[in-house]
Amino acid sequence: MSRPVTVTTSTAPSARQVWTRVRGAVLVAALVLTGGLALATVRSTDAHGALDPRSADPHGSRAVAELLKARGVTVTLATTLAEATAATDTGATLLVTTPDLLTDAQQSTLHTVMKASAARTVLVGAGHASLDILAPGVTGAPSTLVTERAPACTLPAATRAGSVDLGGERYELPPGTTAETCYRAEGLPSLVLLPGAGAGSADTVLLGSPDILYNSRLDQLGNASLALQLLGSRPHLVWYLPSLSDTSATTDAPADDTTGNFLALIPSGWRWATLQLALAALLAALWRGRRLGPLVTERLPVALRASEATEGRARLYRKANARDRAASVLRTATRTRLAPLLGVPVQGAHSPDLLLPALSARLPETTADPRNLLFGPAPADDATLIRLADQLDALEREVRTS
Repeated sequence: MSRPVTVTTSTAPSARQVWTRVRGAVLVAALVLTGGLALATVRSTDAHGALDPRSADPHGSRAVAELLKARGVTVTLATTLAEATAATDTGATLLVTTPDLLTDAQQSTLHTVMKASAARTVLVGAGHASLDILAPGVTGAPSTLVTERAPACTLPAATRAGSVDLGGERYELPPGTTAETCYRAEGLPSLVLLPGAGAGSADTVLLGSPDILYNSRLDQLGNASLALQLLGSRPHLVWYLPSLSDTSATTDAPADDTTGNFLALIPSGWRWATLQLALAALLAALWRGRRLGPLVTERLPVALRASEATEGRARLYRKANARDRAASVLRTATRTRLAPLLGVPVQGAHSPDLLLPALSARLPETTADPRNLLFGPAPADDATLIRLADQLDALEREVRTS
């Protein structure tokens, strides 16, 4: 004999219901993404990134590059280490915008060029990742905020420029080091001029933050004066912007360096926007999942008819296609009412071994199948559910009238 197949109806939302709920958020996300791509495309011709001498953006450096050109300084842009080293000569200043992005091999090559050349080297925002090789003996201290700072030193370029917007990386020098230290923050300098290591080698400038080179800050305080003096002391300036496209970066880069370098190239505004969106999503999740404590029984302000409650519950079952739950409620109620009529204890009303023998003894000639009616599978469709309700009513009437 084949066993009856149990059919259950899932109460989980369908794909259409899920799409109806999330389509608004998907539309907003698509519009934001489309707008961002369109804006990036429109601005791609004149926006090259932070400290780029071609960029007119607030964090670009076109203004200082144009001022240097007006003073007769030739500005050469290099995006690879080979270009930077090839363009560096005895009458040049080498500006390295983000030395921490260079690999150890790149830094070693660059340091060799620095020692062999009479060119001044300006390292912007050099930290722990680059100081050991590019500025041996100098150690980095925790960075500080960029704000107006006085020179507090005898370096001519600093005294002529006066107060500037500086801070960021701070540096500690070993005792006895001959160096000019300016613009101190909490006792440590954010600008250091290291003299050349030997005859014929030029000095190295450690600049704690790049703010004096930004277009948005060049006209404030003595920023322009200090930038022009540090970068324009020689007739040629090599502006080195390290990039991920440089093949020399793959010689000894660890597997995880690409991710770190890529994140470092993302503008800070996008990182802050992502953080704010993540925070907003977290707050929205907390709001949607909030709990106000345990349920409290409250008297209804109006009387609610039992028929209205039953109809409302039935509509909820129908909306969720929960025929299995509706059938279970109908069968449970029928068994609960039949048990006292058949002399079965209430606690045994839902046990087939107790209820069905008593029902067979009471109705030996019934044409209905009591087991299928009271303990059968869930209805496959609404018509079967309605037929089940009618058959349960008929069975109960037959027991009452027998």
